[in-house]
Amino acid sequence: MTRASETRGGAVTLSTDGLPDWLAPVARAAETVEPLQLSRFLPPENGSGRQSAVLILFGEGERGPELLLMERAGSLRSHAGQPSFPGGALDPEDGDPRGDGPLRAALREAEEETGLDPSGVQLFGVLPALYIPVSRFVVTPVLGWWRERSPVGVVDPNETARVFTVPVADLTDPANRATTVHPSGHRGPAFLVESALVWGFTAGVIDRLLHYAGWERPWDRGKQVPLDWRS
Repeated sequence: MTRASETRGGAVTLSTDGLPDWLAPVARAAETVEPLQLSRFLPPENGSGRQSAVLILFGEGERGPELLLMERAGSLRSHAGQPSFPGGALDPEDGDPRGDGPLRAALREAEEETGLDPSGVQLFGVLPALYIPVSRFVVTPVLGWWRERSPVGVVDPNETARVFTVPVADLTDPANRATTVHPSGHRGPAFLVESALVWGFTAGVIDRLLHYAGWERPWDRGKQVPLDWRS
């Protein structure tokens, strides 16, 4: 599957050609997964909500496959202090949110937030758009392979507290998995990795990707972690 588009910096290609074998299950899941298999929170039918995109970037580190994550600054108005995928709202110049706009936005935001060099990223899939009710974001998850690694780190401390990678082996380790209970009563999957509690939208997407890629290992869903686990 190949699709090309243009960005301000040139062409961006969505392709599964040349992916490492271990990423094949993720690429297959991206082509077959249905929206309700990812989340019960789907974009409003009336088209409301702020269009945005995140980059789910898989790389290969010293301990094998890994994911790039960042921790949002504690001073932000929405999702402050939460670990997340790089990403944000679409700009008008990103283009059509129903077309290639999310691809451009995911790469642009990742570059702005982490210093990632987009030229080293191969985009290979797009998941169905999901909804974050608390911030009214309609989020399109864009899947990428970090084909040529580049240095990453905090670009703007006012937006990002830190940038880090998490081995997939740690995400699938049952000892690092738990359930969080939000004050609203909503329960969701969580990961205790890299001195961070990954929860909410980000953890939900990771959980479903691990499941549909066939990487999930049995874990204790009764193990609960409070959102203020550090206090």
